[in-house]
Amino acid sequence: MLAALALSVRLLTAVPLPSDTPPPRPAPRPCPRAVEVSDWYNRRLTAHRWLSYSVIPLFTYQYLAGRQIWDKGPAAPVWARSGHRIGATALAGVFTLNTITGAWNLWDSRQVVQGRARRYVHAVSMLAADAGFTYAGAVLAEQSERDVTGHKKRLHRAVALTSMGITLTSSLYMKFFNK
Repeated sequence: MLAALALSVRLLTAVPLPSDTPPPRPAPRPCPRAVEVSDWYNRRLTAHRWLSYSVIPLFTYQYLAGRQIWDKGPAAPVWARSGHRIGATALAGVFTLNTITGAWNLWDSRQVVQGRARRYVHAVSMLAADAGFTYAGAVLAEQSERDVTGHKKRLHRAVALTSMGITLTSSLYMKFFNK
């Protein structure tokens, strides 16, 4: 009896389904759950974006002033020597505010799955740029003023330009791919 039952089960499973039988429907995809962010999220995002736009003229000024100091040394014009410090201070302020608003919004949107990788790549790259600017301004700027070999001056320039490149690349990445 048991052998007959096993044989009938084997025969039933071996029989192909008729050709007019539709294939089984795929399982429904789970809907993304609604995530609420604070009312201030968009306000901080707007401030973050406008501060980001202000970085472009500051970078341009810093590059031009730094180029004058690089080419002419102590004979560089006053606007370049004093302006380079003022521009660096302005950049430090902008980066501080952008780091605060960006980190706050990153925390506020931590539950939002869509675009998470893009936000984290931007955050990590901007923190790397923050570190580079801090090192170039707080450590290398003073050392490059006393440097007679030119090594610290070249390092200060390389770190600052690399940080500028990281910042611009990351900002363009968010501008064009953040949909």
